[in-house]
Amino acid sequence: MTGAPRPRGAQQDAAADVVARTVRADVRAVGAYHVADAAGCIKLDAMESPYGLPPALREAIARAVGGTALNRYPDADPGALKDQVRDAFGVPAEAGLVFGNGSDELIHLVVQATCEPGDVVVSPWPSFVYFEMAARQCHARFVGVPLREDLTLDLAALVEAIRRERPKVVFLAVPNNPTGGLWPDEAIAAVLAAAPGLVVVDEAYQPFAGRTWMPRLAAHPNLAVMRTVSKIGLAGLRFGYLAAHPAWTAEIDKVRPPYNIGVLTRAVLPVLLAHRHVLDGHAAQVRADREPLARALAGLPGTVVYPSAANFLLVRFPGRGGAVHAALKKRKILVRNFDGSHPRLADCLRISVGAPHENQALLEALTDILN
Repeated sequence: MTGAPRPRGAQQDAAADVVARTVRADVRAVGAYHVADAAGCIKLDAMESPYGLPPALREAIARAVGGTALNRYPDADPGALKDQVRDAFGVPAEAGLVFGNGSDELIHLVVQATCEPGDVVVSPWPSFVYFEMAARQCHARFVGVPLREDLTLDLAALVEAIRRERPKVVFLAVPNNPTGGLWPDEAIAAVLAAAPGLVVVDEAYQPFAGRTWMPRLAAHPNLAVMRTVSKIGLAGLRFGYLAAHPAWTAEIDKVRPPYNIGVLTRAVLPVLLAHRHVLDGHAAQVRADREPLARALAGLPGTVVYPSAANFLLVRFPGRGGAVHAALKKRKILVRNFDGSHPRLADCLRISVGAPHENQALLEALTDILN
């Protein structure tokens, strides 16, 4: 015979006790990744493309999706899709490929495949937050090497950290997120020469930078190049790929969850790759709009705009970054606030390059806020 049900408050307390005994302390100590509610807002906070797809392409996607068998798992071998990705993005024929549910999953798979508990992951810092998150979640030790005060790469400090820590993995975001900086090729070559393990060059923003390490994979056996389609207009598709020597990709593929790329993505992506010129055109428009926006932001009172080779700009508002962020949010304009996240990013906001009318609305709002 069971007793009377516990009051709701007692049930919650009991659940909290079990959670506290069971869930890892480092997990309980952090918050979940937060995504701002963008309903009715100008969205300049997530480096997405501001441009949608034309009607004819949408119709082609609808036809492809309409013929997809949702009652079946995806094919185990995405060989045809790998060939299409190679052709579309210039992946060398001799390189291996691993697909991920966005580049976040690929970062996690790299650390999972390479790191025992306590092994080291190194990256210039601040950089993409998931480099650190993946290391921590996999019980690796993350070592962030501070950028210089002007947010450029401190190569000497990075190479020294690599020699001292002997990391299993070095992550280099090229261009860097959230600063937008493009590390020199000579610096990346020096890191490859110093690193005892894998060097992952994250080229998420490569379409806006005009430089890539993809053709040099064969010359560097410890190099992997990782990309995503999110920044070129397909953020909702959740698809990324990592190219490296087949010896690397064979091992990383062992920890990849089965069926991590769903049938809808597999149906839609070939259609989009066949119309790559549409995505390239959108990226070209963002590149063209980036420098005029940077000049206009630099002309506002007291701002510091950092050089960017990506689809966003990092802007410092000395003494008032948080207040400017709040004022923009009140006006339904979302940007990313990095104030308080790292000493190098005090009073910094990261602003995606939007469509021309969005950029104009941003500038008008900032002119009003700062004057």
